[in-house]
Amino acid sequence: MGFVRSIYRVSLLIFLVLCSAIAVIGCNTATDSRNANNPAAANGAVIRVGSKDFTEQFIIGEMYALALENSGFKVERKINLGGTPVVHQGLLSKQIDLYPEYTGTGLLTVLKLPVNSDSKQVFDTLANAYKEKFNLVWLDPAPMNNTQALAMTKEGAQKFGIKTISDLAAKASELTMIGPPEFETREDGLPGLKKAYGNFQLKAYKGVDSGLRYRGLVDKQADVAVAFGTDGEISAFNLVLLEDDKKIFPPYQVAPVVRQEVLDANPKIREILNAIAPKLTNSNMQTLNFQVTGQKKEPATVAKEFLTKERLIRG
Repeated sequence: MGFVRSIYRVSLLIFLVLCSAIAVIGCNTATDSRNANNPAAANGAVIRVGSKDFTEQFIIGEMYALALENSGFKVERKINLGGTPVVHQGLLSKQIDLYPEYTGTGLLTVLKLPVNSDSKQVFDTLANAYKEKFNLVWLDPAPMNNTQALAMTKEGAQKFGIKTISDLAAKASELTMIGPPEFETREDGLPGLKKAYGNFQLKAYKGVDSGLRYRGLVDKQADVAVAFGTDGEISAFNLVLLEDDKKIFPPYQVAPVVRQEVLDANPKIREILNAIAPKLTNSNMQTLNFQVTGQKKEPATVAKEFLTKERLIRG
């Protein structure tokens, strides 16, 4: 009887080992099947995704990372690296492989070229210059434009009869503007506006911390606020952006900038990230940004919910 029990235990042990082996082989086969269409995953490549140090960059950087992971890539996040010089240098020194950049920033800050308001000309200039100077590739730009802007409440715009920056210049002596202190002296701030729209004089300029601009506007401490086109508060507070009718502000469309050698080794990256671009409209980005700045949600959560809703990743 003891002999029979021993035989039974040995048989059971062999059976369990075989089951485990079959399960591992099945799992590996499934993984190999998924990776067959993705050489990067099969080769164990890690794509390092970076971002700058503000809300919109956190969200878009997470979108890029999530979309790549959804397609089988291993991703290392290097979110919140710093300003433009830091992140751009990260690409050149091969510390990161890609990050979201703005066309206006690439033109003015990186290439140090003159302002140009034609979005296609700006993008073509960037694509050519980045490839020639840095061996970097700009993928498709999103329709969103996070350019500098001036915002008013609907009530205020109607009260003063203002729709354009030219209208604002004509009524400037009646208006108080609120914004970052540096806007009052920067060449692309008030001095640039005065050069293009006439040497107007505001009733007052209130220099405040960037986070206080919109509250000051809504609380009627000012009539006009310095804004950026995709700020979440624009849609949340139902504000009006004044038309830059003389087009002095350059376009700030966002697009992935990728190291050429990484793209050559992993061409699927282009398709994955280009699929995100059309979804990043001004309206969508304003909503997403406010979910973080106003509703205090995590950027990664906001990014995942959006991509899932748009069916760009599996939920």
